[in-house]
Amino acid sequence: MAANAKPATDAQDGVLIRVRGVSKIYELRGETVHALSDISVDVYRGEYLSVMGPSGSGKSTLFNMIGALDVPSAGSVTIGPLDLTQLSSRQLAYVRCNYIGYIFQSYNLIPSLSALRNVALPRIFTGASSREADEAAAAVLERVGLGDRLDHRPDQLSGGQQQRVAIARALVNDPAIMLADEPTGNLDLKTGADIIGILKGLSVERGVTVITATHDHKMLSNSDRVLWMRDGQVDRIDLRADLDIQEGGLSINP
Repeated sequence: MAANAKPATDAQDGVLIRVRGVSKIYELRGETVHALSDISVDVYRGEYLSVMGPSGSGKSTLFNMIGALDVPSAGSVTIGPLDLTQLSSRQLAYVRCNYIGYIFQSYNLIPSLSALRNVALPRIFTGASSREADEAAAAVLERVGLGDRLDHRPDQLSGGQQQRVAIARALVNDPAIMLADEPTGNLDLKTGADIIGILKGLSVERGVTVITATHDHKMLSNSDRVLWMRDGQVDRIDLRADLDIQEGGLSINP
């Protein structure tokens, strides 16, 4: 796999990610926990998919499967032609670094590093020189509206600015897939809307496949589809057009 190669979709149906019969079982203090139970779902290139469900429904575990952070107890996850369950730990690390960007609710920035260096770090992991990484980081920080904050450390930035740094870090290696876990959970209404707009722009303008896990109904307005989870299973999948999203809740259009 070339360092800048991107996984291809199935030319016939545009599917980038295929989850087939995936289950995940944990043994926790002598108790067997079925975090996922026989999940199958397709995700399309350039799609904005929101994953909804209560705490403990399996959202984060599904994210870990798609993001090559964990392996299923049964079933398969493929990204383009790559079956993640058949890859070595080194190959999985390559996939994580080159194909997938991660955005976390808690930002996970390194406190002692500037915004520029936080964003440059994943680029360095791909083998880029420090100069090349800094140039790429500066360009993507400019894209998310932080071109004047390159030298600021996380404690010198607002929550919304820190989340933008986290988005820039996830973007710096030009990933095909963006995984965002509760990306607006710590943000005010306006800042959260700005972050949602950035994610939607990645999907529409750059063809990035965006998958968000969220409790926030406001995030659903920009979704193409919404996947609802319950008790480790897919409850249903709705098209955005079938949802009537209102302040404080939503309903299904007849």
